[in-house]
Amino acid sequence: MPWFSLRPRDPADPRWPLPGEPALVLKAADAGAARATFAQAYSSAPYGTPAVPVRDAGAGSFRADPDALVVSETTEPPAPRD
Repeated sequence: MPWFSLRPRDPADPRWPLPGEPALVLKAADAGAARATFAQAYSSAPYGTPAVPVRDAGAGSFRADPDALVVSETTEPPAPRD
């Protein structure tokens, strides 16, 4: 199974859920599966906004804007070092 790198097209995109991390690398069957895994794990702002306080209703989702998330095949990431 290949590895995929996911990153915002605009590095300053406020929807990116991992501050300080320019990209996320994960293993998936294909680019579509990598995008789906990301959407499931980081679906949106946790509780929307004060006007719409419901789960998965916040502005933090890339679901409605698929071009804002760049998905590309990459190599296996190095093991984390403590």
